Amino acid sequence: MTSRFAVGGMLLLLCFGAFAAGAPWYKWKNRTDGTIICAQISPGEAWYRFQGPYMESRCSKLGNPQ
Repeated sequence: MTSRFAVGGMLLLLCFGAFAAGAPWYKWKNRTDGTIICAQISPGEAWYRFQGPYMESRCSKLGNPQ
């Protein structure tokens, strides 16, 4: 009985994961040397969000992932 609930719960979690959207990518610029990188989260305190959001990791297609 308990294993049925566990299997059902796992299937339910997998179904919710199928509808999850990807996180947006941003161009981040370093305050000290001006280096620009593409990342989903801030690489650290010396960086600020420069441009974005982008749909993919190359930061070439503007927009939010659907």
